[in-house]
Amino acid sequence: MTPVPDSFHTLAAPSTGTFKDRGSKFFAYAYPCTSEEEAMARVEALRKEHFKARHHCFAWRFGLDGLRFRANDDGEPSGTAGKPILGQIDSAGLTDVVVVVVRYFGGTLLGASGLIQAYRESAADAIGQAEIIEKIVFENIDLEANYAQVPDLINAIKKLQLETLEENYTDTGVQLTLGIRRGAFEEKLLDLKAQLWKTSPEEARTLAWPEGIGVTRVP
Repeated sequence: MTPVPDSFHTLAAPSTGTFKDRGSKFFAYAYPCTSEEEAMARVEALRKEHFKARHHCFAWRFGLDGLRFRANDDGEPSGTAGKPILGQIDSAGLTDVVVVVVRYFGGTLLGASGLIQAYRESAADAIGQAEIIEKIVFENIDLEANYAQVPDLINAIKKLQLETLEENYTDTGVQLTLGIRRGAFEEKLLDLKAQLWKTSPEEARTLAWPEGIGVTRVP
């Protein structure tokens, strides 16, 4: 069975990089972000800040699967700017990232190979200056338990080291929201049921939840 992807790498905070070649100056800006709207807001802000620059090229990649991406040359010859920027995002194994490279023309044409190198190196410098972090994807589950089941439920949660996101005591019992790492969700849920029944996970697989326990998977 193919493992369920439940983590990705991105930037902890914005970072910058630079590159110079034959008078042209390249200023790279790397940002963590999660949407096209957020990324374009970064691009437009840099257009205003660097209004005298000739080009504002960028690339992004979003999502746990990395399938949402874009590379933009902003007037540079096709494939010489956005694609090498995106290549550096991919080389670092990142997602939920946008990198913008601003170019001030220095009077000398760099040619296709020179442009590719310049945009690649400036993007690489910005990413290289950044702190890269791993983010874990969690799925949530809502639990309800009457007071007779509360001690066993709390003990089971502690034993399995599950994260309690919300806890609310009512007149009849307790309402909890747990966060479980996506890749281990089904396994941990089965372990929780087994703990409550005081049996093995294999045996618990054939059983319903104990009376007084309500379980709802949060969409």
